[in-house]
Amino acid sequence: MDYTEIKYEVSDRVLTITLNRPEKLNAHTPTMSSEMLDALDRADADDDVRVIIVTGAGKAFCAGADLSRRNETFDYQARDSEDDLDTHRDRGGLTTLRLYDMKKPVIAAINGAAVGFGITMTLPMDIRLASENARMGFVFTRRGIVPEACSSWFLPRIVGISKALEWALTGRLFDAGEALAHGLVSEVLPPDALLPRAREIAAEIATNTSAVSVALSRQLLWKMLGADHPMEAHRVDSKCMYWMGSRADAGEGILSFLEKRPPGFTMRPSADMPEFYPWWRERRFEE
Repeated sequence: MDYTEIKYEVSDRVLTITLNRPEKLNAHTPTMSSEMLDALDRADADDDVRVIIVTGAGKAFCAGADLSRRNETFDYQARDSEDDLDTHRDRGGLTTLRLYDMKKPVIAAINGAAVGFGITMTLPMDIRLASENARMGFVFTRRGIVPEACSSWFLPRIVGISKALEWALTGRLFDAGEALAHGLVSEVLPPDALLPRAREIAAEIATNTSAVSVALSRQLLWKMLGADHPMEAHRVDSKCMYWMGSRADAGEGILSFLEKRPPGFTMRPSADMPEFYPWWRERRFEE
């Protein structure tokens, strides 16, 4: 696919996806949605991509949905769609569910305004960094709609139910400092330090870790957020430990440590995942 509303740039095993409609504050469109889904599929299948950074072109990260349809922006019934109340799938949710199932870690470098889908799209990303200039808002109630993109699942798990409710019910904007105080972002940085810091974290992962270990670890942590009992984690991490323990990367991880040298991990997420991966699929309901 040729991209017109995002940029896809790989360097040193790190992919940077840049939302690229700066004249519209990178507002989200159906085209951008399709391009993002394609880019995520492409990156997940590419063993030369170890980490993904998502940022925005210009002064904004993403201003949410493009409102050029005015009052019909969210009127799906007016579009002669084949969907109905029971079959309609929120476009933002398709993106966040794809992010949720990624094998590669994803870092959000929130360089400016991130409202509506501009902030909910970051919730299934693994690390969120923000510029001092960033402002955020779950503004849905102020637009007469509701939180989308599975944010009613993600947001309370990240910041707690009380703060999630306050932000969602008021729809107010807040700054990066407030986001940091409540764990929505892990660092707030000067604008010119944001991408270098994201790249520093990405390089730490790409240089020092096993790609398969990262993929399994990412999914163990995310998928266990909904577990009913720690026994669910025990069953799955026992399988992962048993399976990885006899593989090449486990041996390399130990030998490189003992020999005090950088590791040379060789296993590939595209071809070397265990037969029980993805173990959570039998519990999914989106089909």
